[in-house]
Amino acid sequence: MTTKQVWTSYSEDLKRFIISKVKDVTIADDILQDTFIKIHTKLHTLKDVTKLKSWCFTVARNSILDYWKDTNQTFEIANFETETLPLENSHTEKDCLKSILKSLPKKYRTPLFLSDIKGLKQQEVAHQLQQSLSTTKSQIQRARKLIAQDFMDCCGFVVNENGNLVGEIQDKEDCKVCK
Repeated sequence: MTTKQVWTSYSEDLKRFIISKVKDVTIADDILQDTFIKIHTKLHTLKDVTKLKSWCFTVARNSILDYWKDTNQTFEIANFETETLPLENSHTEKDCLKSILKSLPKKYRTPLFLSDIKGLKQQEVAHQLQQSLSTTKSQIQRARKLIAQDFMDCCGFVVNENGNLVGEIQDKEDCKVCK
């Protein structure tokens, strides 16, 4: 796993965690940057990738402690150690999305990935996949519809009057996709 992949997966959660401790967005941004510098330089030392998330939060917690120590401020250690770490088994939209994307047929997943994740223009995707632009556009639209339908089937999401997918994530036991 690369630092960029770690950033994509965990930066938002880490930032919320840091903000909950320092109560200042600017300081949180600095600590988050410090955290990712440490993650980048030490990522190769992580032996068990399944512990990546908890390891990242440990690095963030240590960066916060370093900040408090460097600024000579006090804090409540008892609350700091136990408060608001995300649960390893928490169920999020990201969990469902990962499972939904994995379940997409390759002919839809590949053009969607190139277009929506890598940011290529649909014409570039068509050229790279050696197919027509209309085929590529159809595959991307079909992939998006399948993702929306899976969210509706999995988590009880609905399409609102503006055509947007809305809802709340269900408990993991109720989820049909990423159980």
